[in-house]
Amino acid sequence: MPLQPAITDVAQLKDSPAVSALQSAGLVEGAKFDRDELTIYVDRAAIRQACEILRDRPETRFNFLSDITCVDVFPSEPRFEVIYHLLSHSQKDRVRLIARVPGGDPSIESLMGLWPGVNFFEREVFDLFGVRFLGHPNLRRIQMPEEWEGHPLRKDYPVEGYR
Repeated sequence: MPLQPAITDVAQLKDSPAVSALQSAGLVEGAKFDRDELTIYVDRAAIRQACEILRDRPETRFNFLSDITCVDVFPSEPRFEVIYHLLSHSQKDRVRLIARVPGGDPSIESLMGLWPGVNFFEREVFDLFGVRFLGHPNLRRIQMPEEWEGHPLRKDYPVEGYR
Protein backbone atom coordinates (compact mmCIF):
# COMPACT_ATOMS: atom_id res chain seq x y z
CA MET A 1 0.00 0.00 0.00
CA PRO A 2 1.57 3.33 -1.03
CA LEU A 3 2.11 6.03 1.56
CA GLN A 4 -0.17 9.04 1.49
CA PRO A 5 1.60 12.33 0.81
CA ALA A 6 2.31 14.48 3.85
CA ILE A 7 -0.07 17.35 4.58
CA THR A 8 1.98 20.48 5.25
CA ASP A 9 -0.66 23.15 4.67
CA VAL A 10 -1.75 24.47 8.07
CA ALA A 11 -5.15 25.42 6.64
CA GLN A 12 -5.82 21.75 5.85
CA LEU A 13 -4.95 20.80 9.44
CA LYS A 14 -7.19 23.39 11.15
CA ASP A 15 -9.69 20.68 12.14
CA SER A 16 -7.10 19.18 14.48
CA PRO A 17 -7.86 20.38 18.03
CA ALA A 18 -4.14 20.91 18.74
CA VAL A 19 -3.53 22.96 15.59
CA SER A 20 -6.72 24.93 16.15
CA ALA A 21 -5.87 25.71 19.79
CA LEU A 22 -2.34 26.88 18.99
CA GLN A 23 -3.35 28.72 15.84
CA SER A 24 -5.98 30.72 17.73
CA ALA A 25 -3.17 31.90 20.02
CA GLY A 26 -0.95 32.71 17.03
CA LEU A 27 1.70 30.15 17.98
CA VAL A 28 1.85 27.90 14.89
CA GLU A 29 4.90 28.44 12.66
CA GLY A 30 4.17 25.35 10.60
CA ALA A 31 2.58 21.92 10.82
CA LYS A 32 2.81 18.54 9.15
CA PHE A 33 0.61 15.46 9.21
CA ASP A 34 2.54 12.46 7.90
CA ARG A 35 2.12 8.73 8.51
CA ASP A 36 -0.68 9.38 11.02
CA GLU A 37 1.53 11.66 13.12
CA LEU A 38 0.93 15.37 13.74
CA THR A 39 3.91 17.69 14.12
CA ILE A 40 3.51 21.36 15.01
CA TYR A 41 6.38 23.87 14.80
CA VAL A 42 6.34 26.66 17.38
CA ASP A 43 8.71 29.51 18.16
CA ARG A 44 11.13 28.66 20.97
CA ALA A 45 10.02 31.75 22.90
CA ALA A 46 6.45 30.41 22.98
CA ILE A 47 7.10 26.76 23.87
CA ARG A 48 5.87 27.03 27.45
CA GLN A 49 2.72 28.91 26.42
CA ALA A 50 2.02 26.33 23.68
CA CYS A 51 2.41 23.44 26.12
CA GLU A 52 0.17 25.13 28.72
CA ILE A 53 -2.54 25.62 26.08
CA LEU A 54 -2.36 22.01 24.93
CA ARG A 55 -2.35 20.73 28.52
CA ASP A 56 -5.18 22.92 29.86
CA ARG A 57 -7.73 23.25 27.08
CA PRO A 58 -10.64 20.78 27.39
CA GLU A 59 -10.56 19.93 23.68
CA THR A 60 -6.89 18.85 23.83
CA ARG A 61 -5.98 17.87 27.42
CA PHE A 62 -2.44 16.68 26.64
CA ASN A 63 -1.88 15.52 30.20
CA PHE A 64 1.32 13.53 29.65
CA LEU A 65 4.73 14.53 28.32
CA SER A 66 6.20 11.26 27.10
CA ASP A 67 9.57 12.55 25.88
CA ILE A 68 11.80 15.50 25.11
CA THR A 69 14.62 14.95 22.69
CA CYS A 70 16.77 16.95 20.33
CA VAL A 71 18.18 16.78 16.81
CA ASP A 72 21.36 18.50 15.72
CA VAL A 73 20.95 19.57 12.09
CA PHE A 74 24.48 21.02 11.84
CA PRO A 75 25.60 22.83 9.66
CA SER A 76 22.08 24.22 9.15
CA GLU A 77 20.85 27.13 11.23
CA PRO A 78 18.93 27.13 13.49
CA ARG A 79 21.10 24.24 14.51
CA PHE A 80 18.91 22.36 16.98
CA GLU A 81 15.35 21.13 17.00
CA VAL A 82 14.03 20.45 20.50
CA ILE A 83 11.19 17.95 20.18
CA TYR A 84 8.36 17.41 22.67
CA HIS A 85 6.05 14.37 22.48
CA LEU A 86 2.69 14.93 24.18
CA LEU A 87 -0.10 12.44 24.87
CA SER A 88 -3.73 13.02 25.76
CA HIS A 89 -5.18 9.99 27.52
CA SER A 90 -8.73 11.34 27.53
CA GLN A 91 -8.69 12.33 23.85
CA LYS A 92 -6.56 9.34 22.78
CA ASP A 93 -4.35 11.67 20.79
CA ARG A 94 -0.66 12.44 20.32
CA VAL A 95 1.19 15.47 19.06
CA ARG A 96 4.81 16.37 18.48
CA LEU A 97 5.94 19.96 19.09
CA ILE A 98 9.19 21.16 17.58
CA ALA A 99 11.01 24.36 18.56
CA ARG A 100 14.06 25.37 16.55
CA VAL A 101 17.00 26.66 18.60
CA PRO A 102 20.01 28.51 17.16
CA GLY A 103 23.53 27.18 17.66
CA GLY A 104 24.83 30.56 18.84
CA ASP A 105 22.35 30.63 21.73
CA PRO A 106 21.27 27.04 22.43
CA SER A 107 18.65 27.83 25.06
CA ILE A 108 14.91 27.43 25.51
CA GLU A 109 12.50 27.93 28.38
CA SER A 110 12.16 25.05 30.84
CA LEU A 111 8.83 23.28 31.23
CA MET A 112 9.46 22.49 34.90
CA GLY A 113 6.18 22.51 36.79
CA LEU A 114 4.02 21.54 33.81
CA TRP A 115 4.65 17.78 33.89
CA PRO A 116 6.48 15.74 36.56
CA GLY A 117 8.96 13.99 34.24
CA VAL A 118 10.33 17.14 32.60
CA ASN A 119 13.30 17.36 34.96
CA PHE A 120 15.16 14.33 33.65
CA PHE A 121 14.29 14.84 29.97
CA GLU A 122 15.67 18.39 30.03
CA ARG A 123 18.80 17.33 31.87
CA GLU A 124 19.43 14.59 29.29
CA VAL A 125 19.09 17.00 26.35
CA PHE A 126 21.38 19.47 28.13
CA ASP A 127 23.96 16.79 28.85
CA LEU A 128 24.08 15.25 25.37
CA PHE A 129 23.41 18.30 23.14
CA GLY A 130 24.27 21.32 25.29
CA VAL A 131 20.86 22.98 24.99
CA ARG A 132 20.22 25.03 28.14
CA PHE A 133 16.72 25.08 29.65
CA LEU A 134 16.18 28.50 31.18
CA GLY A 135 14.60 28.37 34.61
CA HIS A 136 15.49 24.74 35.28
CA PRO A 137 16.45 24.56 38.99
CA ASN A 138 19.04 21.76 38.70
CA LEU A 139 20.42 21.73 35.15
CA ARG A 140 23.48 19.51 35.38
CA ARG A 141 24.77 16.40 33.67
CA ILE A 142 22.74 13.23 34.11
CA GLN A 143 24.57 10.62 31.99
CA MET A 144 28.10 11.87 31.41
CA PRO A 145 30.59 12.56 34.22
CA GLU A 146 30.57 16.17 35.48
CA GLU A 147 34.14 16.71 34.21
CA TRP A 148 33.28 15.52 30.66
CA GLU A 149 34.16 18.05 27.95
CA GLY A 150 31.57 18.81 25.30
CA HIS A 151 28.28 17.24 24.36
CA PRO A 152 28.64 13.86 22.63
CA LEU A 153 25.50 13.90 20.44
CA ARG A 154 26.45 17.11 18.66
CA LYS A 155 27.42 16.44 15.06
CA ASP A 156 30.67 18.35 15.41
CA TYR A 157 31.77 16.32 18.44
CA PRO A 158 34.98 14.35 17.64
CA VAL A 159 34.39 10.61 17.14
CA GLU A 160 37.09 9.74 19.67
CA GLY A 161 36.32 12.62 22.05
CA TYR A 162 38.50 15.61 22.86
CA ARG A 163 42.13 14.86 23.65
